[in-house]
Amino acid sequence: MIISNLAVLLAERKLKVADLVRSTGINKSTLHKLYNDESVRIDFETIDKICIALDVEVGDLLIFKKNDNNQNDKD
Repeated sequence: MIISNLAVLLAERKLKVADLVRSTGINKSTLHKLYNDESVRIDFETIDKICIALDVEVGDLLIFKKNDNNQNDKD
């Protein structure tokens, strides 16, 4: 599973989602979903803008965590 680390990155920088909205132009709801780890997909352009704004690598923003139960979603 892919986990968003955006909340941690913003906290480390003492920033809010609104600050990232202003600096990137990304839609507020898109960033809130990523912040709350509720996103099911994300555009490369969005990842690019966040990485530039926060001066991080993709691996700092998105973390792969192996599923403990090894089951796939069947929805």
